[in-house]
Amino acid sequence: MYQLTATPESALADEPVAIHVSGLPPSQVVTLKATLTDEKGQLFQSRAFYRANEAGQVDLERAPSLGGDYVGIHPMGLFWSLKPKRQFWRLLKRDVMNSPFWLTLDLYDSICIHDSTTDKPRASQMVQRWFSSPGVERKQIREGRVRGALFLPPGEGPFPGIIDLFGGLGGLVEFRASLLAVRGFAVLALAYFAYEDLPDKLLEVDLEYFEEAANFLLAHPKIQRAGIGVISVSKGAEIALAMACYLKQVVATICINGHSAVCDMPLKYRDLVVAPTPLGMECMQVHVSGAVSLRHIRGDPRKDMNPQSLLPVENARGWILFIVGENDQCLESRAYAEQAMDRLKSHGKSNGRMLLYPGAGHLIEPPYAPLCFASWNSVLSRVLLWGGDPVAHAAAQEHSWGEIQKFFRQHLTETASKL
Repeated sequence: MYQLTATPESALADEPVAIHVSGLPPSQVVTLKATLTDEKGQLFQSRAFYRANEAGQVDLERAPSLGGDYVGIHPMGLFWSLKPKRQFWRLLKRDVMNSPFWLTLDLYDSICIHDSTTDKPRASQMVQRWFSSPGVERKQIREGRVRGALFLPPGEGPFPGIIDLFGGLGGLVEFRASLLAVRGFAVLALAYFAYEDLPDKLLEVDLEYFEEAANFLLAHPKIQRAGIGVISVSKGAEIALAMACYLKQVVATICINGHSAVCDMPLKYRDLVVAPTPLGMECMQVHVSGAVSLRHIRGDPRKDMNPQSLLPVENARGWILFIVGENDQCLESRAYAEQAMDRLKSHGKSNGRMLLYPGAGHLIEPPYAPLCFASWNSVLSRVLLWGGDPVAHAAAQEHSWGEIQKFFRQHLTETASKL
Protein backbone atom coordinates (compact mmCIF):
# COMPACT_ATOMS: atom_id res chain seq x y z
CA MET A 1 0.00 0.00 0.00
CA TYR A 2 1.43 3.35 -1.05
CA GLN A 3 2.15 5.71 1.84
CA LEU A 4 3.33 9.32 1.71
CA THR A 5 4.22 11.04 4.96
CA ALA A 6 5.45 14.56 5.66
CA THR A 7 6.64 15.31 9.19
CA PRO A 8 5.68 17.61 10.78
CA GLU A 9 2.41 18.24 8.97
CA SER A 10 2.20 21.70 10.56
CA ALA A 11 5.38 23.73 10.97
CA LEU A 12 6.83 27.19 10.69
CA ALA A 13 7.77 28.27 7.18
CA ASP A 14 11.48 28.29 8.08
CA GLU A 15 11.45 24.73 9.46
CA PRO A 16 12.30 21.62 7.42
CA VAL A 17 9.83 18.85 6.65
CA ALA A 18 10.86 15.19 6.35
CA ILE A 19 9.18 13.51 3.34
CA HIS A 20 9.05 9.72 3.09
CA VAL A 21 7.36 7.29 0.69
CA SER A 22 6.85 3.58 1.40
CA GLY A 23 4.91 0.60 0.01
CA LEU A 24 6.36 0.88 -3.51
CA PRO A 25 7.60 -1.95 -5.68
CA PRO A 26 11.41 -2.11 -5.57
CA SER A 27 13.06 0.29 -8.07
CA GLN A 28 9.69 1.87 -8.92
CA VAL A 29 10.07 5.32 -10.50
CA VAL A 30 7.64 7.84 -9.00
CA THR A 31 6.75 11.51 -9.28
CA LEU A 32 6.41 13.72 -6.23
CA LYS A 33 4.52 16.93 -6.90
CA ALA A 34 3.96 19.93 -4.63
CA THR A 35 1.12 22.41 -5.15
CA LEU A 36 0.46 25.68 -3.32
CA THR A 37 -2.19 28.34 -3.95
CA ASP A 38 -1.41 31.78 -2.55
CA GLU A 39 -3.83 34.25 -0.98
CA LYS A 40 -4.64 35.77 -4.37
CA GLY A 41 -5.47 32.42 -5.93
CA GLN A 42 -2.22 32.07 -7.88
CA LEU A 43 -0.90 28.54 -8.32
CA PHE A 44 2.67 27.37 -7.63
CA GLN A 45 3.92 23.89 -8.44
CA SER A 46 7.07 21.78 -8.38
CA ARG A 47 7.83 18.15 -9.16
CA ALA A 48 10.70 15.70 -8.98
CA PHE A 49 11.25 12.10 -10.08
CA TYR A 50 12.61 9.46 -7.69
CA ARG A 51 13.43 5.75 -7.81
CA ALA A 52 12.45 3.55 -4.86
CA ASN A 53 15.12 1.49 -3.13
CA GLU A 54 14.98 -2.30 -2.75
CA ALA A 55 12.69 -1.91 0.27
CA GLY A 56 10.23 0.05 -1.85
CA GLN A 57 10.95 3.34 -0.08
CA VAL A 58 11.95 6.88 -1.01
CA ASP A 59 13.41 9.05 1.74
CA LEU A 60 14.15 12.58 0.52
CA GLU A 61 16.88 12.90 3.14
CA ARG A 62 18.87 10.21 1.30
CA ALA A 63 17.40 9.64 -2.15
CA PRO A 64 18.46 11.84 -5.09
CA SER A 65 15.95 13.35 -7.46
CA LEU A 66 16.67 11.99 -10.94
CA GLY A 67 14.97 14.87 -12.74
CA GLY A 68 12.18 17.41 -12.60
CA ASP A 69 12.64 20.83 -11.04
CA TYR A 70 15.90 19.85 -9.34
CA VAL A 71 18.43 17.01 -9.40
CA GLY A 72 20.27 15.44 -6.48
CA ILE A 73 19.67 15.07 -2.76
CA HIS A 74 17.61 18.05 -1.60
CA PRO A 75 15.20 17.16 1.23
CA MET A 76 13.30 20.48 0.86
CA GLY A 77 13.61 20.76 -2.91
CA LEU A 78 9.87 20.48 -3.50
CA PHE A 79 9.40 23.62 -1.40
CA TRP A 80 12.12 25.92 -2.72
CA SER A 81 11.64 24.87 -6.36
CA LEU A 82 7.97 25.93 -6.47
CA LYS A 83 7.28 27.95 -9.61
CA PRO A 84 4.31 30.20 -10.41
CA LYS A 85 1.90 29.18 -13.15
CA ARG A 86 1.49 32.88 -13.86
CA GLN A 87 4.80 34.14 -15.17
CA PHE A 88 6.72 36.62 -12.99
CA TRP A 89 4.40 36.18 -9.99
CA ARG A 90 6.09 36.47 -6.59
CA LEU A 91 5.03 34.32 -3.64
CA LEU A 92 4.33 36.64 -0.68
CA LYS A 93 2.52 35.82 2.56
CA ARG A 94 0.32 38.73 3.50
CA ASP A 95 -1.79 37.48 6.42
CA VAL A 96 0.96 36.13 8.64
CA MET A 97 -1.12 35.68 11.80
CA ASN A 98 -4.35 33.93 10.91
CA SER A 99 -3.62 31.38 8.22
CA PRO A 100 -0.75 29.28 6.86
CA PHE A 101 0.20 28.43 3.34
CA TRP A 102 -1.29 25.03 2.53
CA LEU A 103 0.98 22.86 0.44
CA THR A 104 -0.26 19.60 -1.09
CA LEU A 105 2.16 16.77 -1.77
CA ASP A 106 1.04 14.19 -4.35
CA LEU A 107 2.62 10.84 -5.23
CA TYR A 108 2.27 9.34 -8.72
CA ASP A 109 3.57 5.87 -9.66
CA SER A 110 4.90 7.03 -13.03
CA ILE A 111 6.66 9.97 -14.67
CA CYS A 112 4.05 12.70 -14.44
CA ILE A 113 5.14 15.71 -16.49
CA HIS A 114 1.80 17.39 -17.20
CA ASP A 115 -1.21 17.93 -14.98
CA SER A 116 -4.04 15.64 -16.00
CA THR A 117 -7.58 15.06 -14.79
CA THR A 118 -7.21 11.33 -15.52
CA ASP A 119 -3.94 10.73 -13.64
CA LYS A 120 -4.87 10.44 -9.99
CA PRO A 121 -2.24 10.48 -7.23
CA ARG A 122 -1.67 7.20 -5.41
CA ALA A 123 -1.21 9.12 -2.12
CA SER A 124 -1.44 12.72 -0.94
CA GLN A 125 -0.46 14.72 2.11
CA MET A 126 -1.31 18.29 3.17
CA VAL A 127 1.33 20.41 4.90
CA GLN A 128 0.79 23.71 6.74
CA ARG A 129 3.50 26.41 6.60
CA TRP A 130 2.97 29.03 9.31
CA PHE A 131 4.61 32.44 9.66
CA SER A 132 3.75 32.92 13.31
CA SER A 133 3.18 30.80 16.40
CA PRO A 134 0.92 30.91 19.49
CA GLY A 135 1.84 33.72 21.84
CA VAL A 136 3.32 36.04 19.21
CA GLU A 137 1.43 39.34 19.25
CA ARG A 138 0.90 41.65 16.29
CA LYS A 139 0.13 45.34 16.90
CA GLN A 140 -0.82 47.72 14.11
CA ILE A 141 1.34 50.84 14.46
CA ARG A 142 0.12 54.35 13.72
CA GLU A 143 2.26 56.51 16.01
CA GLY A 144 3.07 60.02 14.81
CA ARG A 145 4.24 59.48 11.23
CA VAL A 146 5.27 55.86 11.81
CA ARG A 147 3.27 53.19 10.00
CA GLY A 148 3.83 49.48 10.32
CA ALA A 149 3.22 46.37 12.40
CA LEU A 150 5.03 45.44 15.63
CA PHE A 151 5.53 41.76 16.40
CA LEU A 152 6.20 40.85 20.02
CA PRO A 153 7.31 37.40 21.24
CA PRO A 154 5.46 35.76 24.14
CA GLY A 155 6.67 36.79 27.58
CA GLU A 156 7.46 39.98 29.45
CA GLY A 157 10.79 40.78 27.80
CA PRO A 158 12.58 43.04 27.38
CA PHE A 159 13.43 41.73 23.92
CA PRO A 160 16.05 42.81 21.37
CA GLY A 161 14.35 45.30 19.05
CA ILE A 162 14.67 45.20 15.26
CA ILE A 163 13.29 47.28 12.37
CA ASP A 164 12.55 45.28 9.21
CA LEU A 165 12.79 47.12 5.87
CA PHE A 166 11.96 45.87 2.38
CA GLY A 167 12.72 47.69 -0.87
CA GLY A 168 10.93 48.87 -3.99
CA LEU A 169 7.92 46.65 -3.35
CA GLY A 170 6.38 49.35 -1.16
CA GLY A 171 3.53 48.76 1.24
CA LEU A 172 3.89 46.70 4.40
CA VAL A 173 5.69 43.34 4.20
CA GLU A 174 5.51 41.30 7.41
CA PHE A 175 6.54 37.68 6.84
CA ARG A 176 10.19 38.06 7.89
CA ALA A 177 9.29 40.15 10.94
CA SER A 178 6.77 37.61 12.20
CA LEU A 179 9.22 34.72 11.80
CA LEU A 180 11.90 36.64 13.70
CA ALA A 181 9.39 37.34 16.48
CA VAL A 182 8.89 33.59 16.85
CA ARG A 183 12.66 33.39 17.44
CA GLY A 184 12.53 35.86 20.32
CA PHE A 185 13.01 39.28 18.68
CA ALA A 186 10.61 42.23 18.86
CA VAL A 187 10.34 43.37 15.25
CA LEU A 188 8.76 46.42 13.68
CA ALA A 189 7.86 45.75 10.05
CA LEU A 190 8.12 49.32 8.81
CA ALA A 191 6.33 50.75 5.79
CA TYR A 192 7.79 53.88 4.21
CA PHE A 193 5.82 54.41 0.99
CA ALA A 194 2.73 53.15 -0.84
CA TYR A 195 0.92 52.40 2.42
CA GLU A 196 -2.00 54.16 4.14
CA ASP A 197 -1.24 57.90 4.30
CA LEU A 198 2.44 57.56 3.38
CA PRO A 199 3.56 58.89 -0.03
CA ASP A 200 2.47 56.76 -3.00
CA LYS A 201 5.96 56.99 -4.51
CA LEU A 202 9.37 57.30 -2.91
CA LEU A 203 10.76 60.59 -4.20
CA GLU A 204 13.22 61.16 -1.35
CA VAL A 205 14.46 59.32 1.72
CA ASP A 206 13.67 61.33 4.85
CA LEU A 207 15.90 59.77 7.49
CA GLU A 208 14.00 61.55 10.26
CA TYR A 209 11.04 59.24 9.56
CA PHE A 210 13.25 56.22 10.27
CA GLU A 211 14.70 57.95 13.34
CA GLU A 212 11.14 58.42 14.62
CA ALA A 213 10.55 54.69 14.10
CA ALA A 214 13.76 53.84 15.98
CA ASN A 215 12.78 56.08 18.88
CA PHE A 216 9.30 54.56 18.97
CA LEU A 217 10.80 51.09 19.22
CA LEU A 218 13.27 52.05 21.96
CA ALA A 219 10.49 53.67 24.02
CA HIS A 220 8.42 50.49 24.07
CA PRO A 221 8.39 48.88 27.56
CA LYS A 222 9.06 45.38 26.18
CA ILE A 223 12.14 46.36 24.17
CA GLN A 224 15.73 46.61 25.34
CA ARG A 225 16.87 50.21 25.70
CA ALA A 226 20.50 49.87 24.62
CA GLY A 227 19.94 50.08 20.87
CA ILE A 228 18.14 48.48 17.97
CA GLY A 229 18.96 46.33 14.98
CA VAL A 230 17.85 46.77 11.38
CA ILE A 231 17.37 44.01 8.79
CA SER A 232 16.89 45.12 5.22
CA VAL A 233 17.02 44.26 1.54
CA SER A 234 17.51 46.21 -1.70
CA LYS A 235 16.48 49.89 -1.33
CA GLY A 236 15.73 49.12 2.31
CA ALA A 237 19.36 48.04 2.73
CA GLU A 238 20.58 51.42 1.47
CA ILE A 239 18.29 53.11 3.99
CA ALA A 240 19.43 50.77 6.77
CA LEU A 241 23.07 51.55 6.05
CA ALA A 242 22.26 55.27 6.21
CA MET A 243 20.55 54.67 9.55
CA ALA A 244 23.69 52.91 10.81
CA CYS A 245 25.79 55.89 9.70
CA TYR A 246 23.66 58.72 11.07
CA LEU A 247 21.46 57.35 13.89
CA LYS A 248 23.00 56.53 17.26
CA GLN A 249 20.04 54.30 18.09
CA VAL A 250 21.17 51.67 15.54
CA VAL A 251 23.78 49.23 16.87
CA ALA A 252 23.42 46.19 14.56
CA THR A 253 22.58 46.36 10.85
CA ILE A 254 22.04 43.65 8.24
CA CYS A 255 22.08 44.77 4.61
CA ILE A 256 20.95 42.15 2.09
CA ASN A 257 21.99 43.11 -1.44
CA GLY A 258 21.93 46.88 -1.07
CA HIS A 259 23.84 50.02 -2.02
CA SER A 260 26.67 51.65 -0.10
CA ALA A 261 25.81 54.99 -1.68
CA VAL A 262 22.72 57.15 -2.00
CA CYS A 263 21.04 56.07 -5.21
CA ASP A 264 17.98 57.00 -7.28
CA MET A 265 16.73 59.81 -5.01
CA PRO A 266 18.14 62.26 -2.45
CA LEU A 267 18.66 61.42 1.20
CA LYS A 268 17.66 64.08 3.72
CA TYR A 269 18.46 64.25 7.42
CA ARG A 270 17.93 67.48 9.32
CA ASP A 271 20.11 70.04 7.47
CA LEU A 272 21.92 67.39 5.44
CA VAL A 273 20.97 66.64 1.83
CA VAL A 274 22.89 63.92 -0.04
CA ALA A 275 22.41 63.91 -3.80
CA PRO A 276 22.03 60.50 -5.46
CA THR A 277 24.58 59.00 -7.80
CA PRO A 278 23.53 59.37 -11.45
CA LEU A 279 21.87 56.54 -13.36
CA GLY A 280 23.05 55.16 -16.68
CA MET A 281 19.84 53.69 -18.02
CA GLU A 282 21.61 53.01 -21.32
CA CYS A 283 23.33 50.13 -19.49
CA MET A 284 20.02 48.41 -18.75
CA GLN A 285 19.91 44.89 -20.19
CA VAL A 286 16.92 42.80 -21.27
CA HIS A 287 16.91 39.11 -20.39
CA VAL A 288 15.59 36.50 -22.84
CA SER A 289 12.48 36.25 -20.63
CA GLY A 290 11.75 39.94 -21.22
CA ALA A 291 12.69 40.92 -17.66
CA VAL A 292 15.01 43.89 -17.24
CA SER A 293 18.37 43.71 -15.45
CA LEU A 294 19.42 46.92 -13.70
CA ARG A 295 22.70 45.48 -12.46
CA HIS A 296 24.98 47.78 -14.45
CA ILE A 297 23.06 51.05 -14.58
CA ARG A 298 24.99 52.62 -11.70
CA GLY A 299 28.47 51.60 -12.81
CA ASP A 300 31.09 50.14 -10.49
CA PRO A 301 30.81 51.72 -7.02
CA ARG A 302 34.52 51.14 -6.48
CA LYS A 303 35.36 53.39 -9.44
CA ASP A 304 32.35 55.26 -10.83
CA MET A 305 30.56 56.53 -7.74
CA ASN A 306 30.15 60.21 -7.00
CA PRO A 307 32.20 60.51 -3.76
CA GLN A 308 29.58 62.85 -2.29
CA SER A 309 26.96 60.09 -2.64
CA LEU A 310 28.90 57.46 -0.68
CA LEU A 311 27.54 56.70 2.77
CA PRO A 312 30.05 57.39 5.60
CA VAL A 313 30.07 53.87 7.01
CA GLU A 314 33.06 54.74 9.17
CA ASN A 315 30.64 56.74 11.36
CA ALA A 316 28.55 53.69 12.26
CA ARG A 317 28.72 53.02 15.99
CA GLY A 318 27.46 49.46 15.66
CA TRP A 319 28.11 46.28 13.71
CA ILE A 320 27.20 45.78 10.05
CA LEU A 321 26.64 42.50 8.22
CA PHE A 322 26.52 42.56 4.43
CA ILE A 323 24.76 39.57 2.85
CA VAL A 324 25.53 39.31 -0.85
CA GLY A 325 24.11 37.14 -3.60
CA GLU A 326 26.77 37.04 -6.32
CA ASN A 327 24.17 36.33 -9.02
CA ASP A 328 22.20 39.45 -8.07
CA GLN A 329 20.90 40.85 -11.37
CA CYS A 330 19.37 43.98 -9.82
CA LEU A 331 22.55 45.70 -8.66
CA GLU A 332 26.27 45.18 -8.18
CA SER A 333 25.71 44.14 -4.59
CA ARG A 334 29.14 42.55 -4.09
CA ALA A 335 30.92 45.67 -5.36
CA TYR A 336 28.83 47.89 -3.05
CA ALA A 337 29.55 45.70 -0.04
CA GLU A 338 33.26 45.60 -0.87
CA GLN A 339 33.32 49.38 -1.26
CA ALA A 340 31.82 49.75 2.22
CA MET A 341 34.19 47.18 3.73
CA ASP A 342 37.20 48.90 2.12
CA ARG A 343 36.07 52.24 3.49
CA LEU A 344 35.74 50.80 6.99
CA LYS A 345 39.21 49.30 6.74
CA SER A 346 40.73 52.54 5.49
CA HIS A 347 39.39 54.25 8.62
CA GLY A 348 40.78 51.55 10.91
CA LYS A 349 37.36 50.07 11.60
CA SER A 350 36.63 46.34 11.92
CA ASN A 351 32.91 46.43 12.66
CA GLY A 352 31.87 45.15 9.22
CA ARG A 353 31.49 41.61 7.93
CA MET A 354 30.47 40.22 4.55
CA LEU A 355 28.81 36.91 3.65
CA LEU A 356 29.16 36.02 -0.04
CA TYR A 357 26.85 33.47 -1.64
CA PRO A 358 27.87 32.35 -5.15
CA GLY A 359 24.84 31.71 -7.33
CA ALA A 360 22.36 33.47 -5.05
CA GLY A 361 20.14 36.18 -6.46
CA HIS A 362 18.80 39.49 -5.17
CA LEU A 363 15.82 38.41 -3.07
CA ILE A 364 17.41 36.36 -0.28
CA GLU A 365 14.56 35.42 2.07
CA PRO A 366 14.00 32.98 4.96
CA PRO A 367 14.70 29.30 4.23
CA TYR A 368 12.70 27.14 1.82
CA ALA A 369 11.00 30.10 0.14
CA PRO A 370 11.00 29.56 -3.63
CA LEU A 371 13.42 31.57 -5.73
CA CYS A 372 11.80 34.62 -7.32
CA PHE A 373 13.93 35.00 -10.45
CA ALA A 374 11.97 37.98 -11.81
CA SER A 375 8.78 39.82 -10.89
CA TRP A 376 6.70 42.89 -11.68
CA ASN A 377 7.84 46.19 -10.18
CA SER A 378 5.05 48.74 -9.93
CA VAL A 379 7.44 51.66 -9.43
CA LEU A 380 9.16 51.13 -12.79
CA SER A 381 6.16 49.44 -14.42
CA ARG A 382 8.52 46.75 -15.66
CA VAL A 383 9.38 43.16 -14.85
CA LEU A 384 12.71 43.26 -13.00
CA LEU A 385 15.27 40.47 -13.09
CA TRP A 386 16.45 39.44 -9.62
CA GLY A 387 18.65 36.51 -10.62
CA GLY A 388 19.77 33.42 -8.78
CA ASP A 389 20.39 29.74 -9.41
CA PRO A 390 17.65 27.79 -7.55
CA VAL A 391 19.94 25.32 -5.75
CA ALA A 392 22.57 27.90 -4.76
CA HIS A 393 19.90 30.42 -3.79
CA ALA A 394 18.15 27.88 -1.55
CA ALA A 395 21.45 27.07 0.18
CA ALA A 396 22.12 30.79 0.72
CA GLN A 397 18.71 31.34 2.27
CA GLU A 398 19.12 28.44 4.67
CA HIS A 399 22.63 29.41 5.78
CA SER A 400 22.06 33.16 5.99
CA TRP A 401 18.92 32.76 8.14
CA GLY A 402 20.99 31.13 10.87
CA GLU A 403 23.68 33.80 10.53
CA ILE A 404 21.09 36.58 10.78
CA GLN A 405 19.79 35.27 14.08
CA LYS A 406 23.30 34.70 15.47
CA PHE A 407 24.33 38.23 14.46
CA PHE A 408 21.41 39.87 16.25
CA ARG A 409 21.69 37.67 19.34
CA GLN A 410 25.37 38.48 19.64
CA HIS A 411 25.37 42.20 18.96
CA LEU A 412 22.02 43.28 20.39
CA THR A 413 22.31 41.17 23.55
CA GLU A 414 25.97 42.06 24.06
CA THR A 415 25.18 45.75 23.73
CA ALA A 416 22.37 45.44 26.26
CA SER A 417 24.57 43.63 28.78
CA LYS A 418 27.40 46.17 28.42
CA LEU A 419 25.09 49.10 29.11
